[in-house]
Amino acid sequence: MKTAVFDERKGQIHRKGEQPFQMTCDKDSLAGAVSQRACVFCGSRVVLYPIADALHLVHGPIGCAAYTWDIRGALSSGPALHRLSFSTDLQEQDVIFGGEQKLERALLELIERHDPKAAFVYSTCIVGIIGDDLEAVCKRVSKETGIPVLPVQSEGFKGNKRAGYNAACKAMFSLMGTGDTSEISRLSVNILGDFNLAGEIWIIREYFERMGLQVVANITGDGRVADIRRAHGAGLNVVQCSGSTMDLAHMMNEAYGTPFMRVSYFGVEDMAESLYKVARFFLELDPEILDRTKALVKEELDRMYPELLRYRRDLEGKKAAIYVGGAFKAFSLVKAFRIIGMDVVLVGSQTGTEEDYRELSEITDEGTIIVDDSNPLELSAFLQEKDVDIFVGGVKERPIAFKLGVGFCDHNHERKEALEGFVGMVNFAREVHASVTSPVWRFVPRKAGKRELLRNADRRGGQAK
Repeated sequence: MKTAVFDERKGQIHRKGEQPFQMTCDKDSLAGAVSQRACVFCGSRVVLYPIADALHLVHGPIGCAAYTWDIRGALSSGPALHRLSFSTDLQEQDVIFGGEQKLERALLELIERHDPKAAFVYSTCIVGIIGDDLEAVCKRVSKETGIPVLPVQSEGFKGNKRAGYNAACKAMFSLMGTGDTSEISRLSVNILGDFNLAGEIWIIREYFERMGLQVVANITGDGRVADIRRAHGAGLNVVQCSGSTMDLAHMMNEAYGTPFMRVSYFGVEDMAESLYKVARFFLELDPEILDRTKALVKEELDRMYPELLRYRRDLEGKKAAIYVGGAFKAFSLVKAFRIIGMDVVLVGSQTGTEEDYRELSEITDEGTIIVDDSNPLELSAFLQEKDVDIFVGGVKERPIAFKLGVGFCDHNHERKEALEGFVGMVNFAREVHASVTSPVWRFVPRKAGKRELLRNADRRGGQAK
């Protein structure tokens, strides 16, 4: 193993074929390793932020509020209150004497000014240290204003990003059971774990509606408070980002008996199979739903395959590396790269479980590196070792790729291109093709270094003669 890997992290890296599968994961990041992983506060913001008609107030220093809509970009078909970033901007005096009064004043002023349907109040690290009672303040303000005001216990230091997901799910769950479910069909779903980047949730909603299903609530992307309040009346929860919203699915199942299933909208195989799984679930209620779904999938495949085959001719045999937030996306990406002829040689995530990594080990080829909660030093070493042609990641991985002269595909929440659904697979293939085959890579360090090595070898050969 390369020296870039700290001894304490060796258990979080698996090289398929070199040893039996065994991985350590879901543990705190190693101090000093500069993890790519985000904190508890970030995890909660990711899940709740796309609820577009709610007020989102960060109780903490102003820097924490820099994590805004501009970074995440979940689109809304109506209200856009989620695009504004609010903070109590705690100062030294607040830290010494407490920030509860400041929080209460901020909430009352913001609710009066923006008339939100609900308010989420995020706790940051310093609030956890000084001990402000968020719950008590939220109760007082809720009683005075008449809207749900929900504390999100997301102090950054008390776990990792997964703990933030859980805190967000608890806040959302407290809204459920309070809305009218009388007009909800038995043929209905809630969409969990989709953040409507570049309008992706609208693509998926259209598929479900073509199948004959009612979509009750987009729990995360393009979300509405009223929909979430009645989401417990839906016939099924379809969960894409299992790390972010699976806790909510379990809570709804236990409290309301709402069944759930895990799906993925990325790639061809997983997109089609997700629709078929949902159709089979409702087959008893609607015997024709499977036929409608097959027709939908056939129509989409007929439209997309000619273009995919054109890209595959140029990409066959190229190598790809994947590092994403949740492991669910990595499964689909491995299959998506296979469709366009590319080999995945590195795959990792910030928040995967042992079960996730075991599944990744089963679907990847021999020699593939699987890594949990990595850092820039490791990722740089792996990319160079595997000599990859493209790196798929997010905003924190982009500079690593560019510094090494490697193509990059943004598959995180900052992107502006829809990558879900069948149309998303075509967009993905087009972007990968454009990046991998770009002529710019002939002039950057990795490729330039190779050419220099070849020139030196030629010179040595000539001198020997």
